Amino acid sequence: MNLRMAVVLAAGKGKRMKSDLPKVLIPVCGRPMIEFVLDAIHAGGVEPVIVVAGHRAELVREALGSRKNIKFALQAEQLGTGHAVASCRELLADYDGPVLVVAGDAPMMRPESIARLFEDYEREPASCILGTRDAQNTDGLGRILRDSAGNFIGIVEHKDASEEQRRITEVNMSYYVFNCRDLLATLGELNADNAQGEYYITDCPGLLVKRAKRVRALKVLQPCEALSINTPEDLANVEKVMRNG
Repeated sequence: MNLRMAVVLAAGKGKRMKSDLPKVLIPVCGRPMIEFVLDAIHAGGVEPVIVVAGHRAELVREALGSRKNIKFALQAEQLGTGHAVASCRELLADYDGPVLVVAGDAPMMRPESIARLFEDYEREPASCILGTRDAQNTDGLGRILRDSAGNFIGIVEHKDASEEQRRITEVNMSYYVFNCRDLLATLGELNADNAQGEYYITDCPGLLVKRAKRVRALKVLQPCEALSINTPEDLANVEKVMRNG
């Protein structure tokens, strides 16, 4: 059995992109942005990949239908990232290894970062390993919470963060490698008691800590990986960086 799997979250609509397409199919340098994510995952040595589709799911299936080792899960209602991962339960039920969970709208994802997270997991297994980085612009990003000894204790979303927490510069970049069995067990504990009224995958690492499971947050992501696409301006910026190499 392959000891590396991935779940790619691809259910959202590109509202701020002013498009009715699934966000992950909006072109970046002439290709759907999710294609760059899948290329990075494959180059990082991970397969098979489960793509969670939702908004206009049939378009996502059609666009990716020719790729090998792709499976699809349906998130019929978009109730948050935790809910999206929960839609993969059946496809993950017989798997007992590490699973990467990432967003499908991160075309600057680097294979080296993915490989590094898996290598760390294989060298020193944990219930979850997160890829993080320090950022100058932290607006809208979840903050990494640590105790006085520097150990990871949780993630707080920007909208739920206190003023003190918003001063934290280490941010969550939505790169996770979970022990699959621990992930599935934790999904059932999620609740939507937050500003968005959604089920966050970001709550899973903190729940694992409360279960006395080992969770590590590693500052291994590259600066370019902080470039996300939420607006047409973001898209233009990412395309400029890609073209300039």
